Amino acid sequence: MFTTQGLTKVYGTGLVAVHALRGVDLEIPSGEIVVLLGPSGSGKSTLLNIIGGLDRPTDGKALFLDQDLTAMNDKQLTFYRREHVGFVFQFYNLMPSLTARENVELVTEIARDPLDADTALALVGLKERTDHFPAQLSGGEQQRVAIARAVAKQPSVLFCDEPTGALDSKTGRAVLRVLKDVNEQLGATVLIVTHAAATAAMANRVIHFADGGIRDIEVHEHPVSPEEVEW
Repeated sequence: MFTTQGLTKVYGTGLVAVHALRGVDLEIPSGEIVVLLGPSGSGKSTLLNIIGGLDRPTDGKALFLDQDLTAMNDKQLTFYRREHVGFVFQFYNLMPSLTARENVELVTEIARDPLDADTALALVGLKERTDHFPAQLSGGEQQRVAIARAVAKQPSVLFCDEPTGALDSKTGRAVLRVLKDVNEQLGATVLIVTHAAATAAMANRVIHFADGGIRDIEVHEHPVSPEEVEW
């Protein structure tokens, strides 16, 4: 699904330059759950932002299937994000004045072939909470609304940046189960950025980041279930 070639990202210049990515070469197959694992500042979120169409590299290429993301203009990147990509962030980014259903409908109104908002919320186990506002939901429920919003447009790939970072172990496992269900039922490739090594056990592929580069890649033939993840 994704290929990067010599991907480099530098913020600033001269003595204050920060090398966030240092010539990353990578292939990510479709249909997998992939964990980008590493400490803060290792480059994993920068990579996610570039292949997610939110940022541009300083040098190198990033390909989505046969499309060169690094050659796209702003309008083309907007179309790519709208048609192919769903995002889930650590702090939910829900509209507090809208119900769970209305937060999901923000996406379904602009997507080409979306799931019905109620169907998306049922997929994440919130069938009975569709008319609740974010303030009436727990942290785990708010994160599941965010996932429902992201998957409602039936994206090819779901990018998750620290999706369990603000959650306790029980709630975190429930969110990981939702991501696993999205992968299996919708066929979406799921990329999870995290510094929590435990999450890696449920992934098909784990890409270890350090100092702006890839240190190692693990392939799991038999990933554990989300319920078995040791927090």
